[in-house]
Amino acid sequence: MSEPNLLEIGRISKAHGLRGELVATLISDRPERVAPGAVWYLDEGPRSVVAIRSHQHRWIVTLSGVDTREDADLLHGQIIRGEPIVDDEAMWVHELVGASVQTPDGRSWGQVRAVVANPASDLLELSDGTLVPEVFVTDFSQLPQLVVIDPPVGLLEDQLAE
Repeated sequence: MSEPNLLEIGRISKAHGLRGELVATLISDRPERVAPGAVWYLDEGPRSVVAIRSHQHRWIVTLSGVDTREDADLLHGQIIRGEPIVDDEAMWVHELVGASVQTPDGRSWGQVRAVVANPASDLLELSDGTLVPEVFVTDFSQLPQLVVIDPPVGLLEDQLAE
């Protein structure tokens, strides 16, 4: 079951113990995703988070309707999806991908092809392969259509020579 508006937020790694607990790896850092009562969408439908705790950079979770080791084993490897979270102050990857990119002078630099995770700052990968640190995004108020970047002199200079 995959609805078009759901976003991938993680994956079920494996069963944990005998009482239906699961080990999950999440790619979302939003606290709403790991709160008891949060809804995770798996292949067979939605499941509520009953209990959850952090464990070695992953999560050990109890989901509604998963009561035995056998139930948990059936969920091994499934992708966890969640509904988009509304936050007007945040930039979301699903909104950035496909957006046109321009500098404050109005010059177009293509589209955002992907957002690449990077410890210092996520990188916008433009359609020509150029990587622009997300810290140089100055206006995302027109997402998902347009994002304005203001990179330092020299970052896009190689592209001008082409």
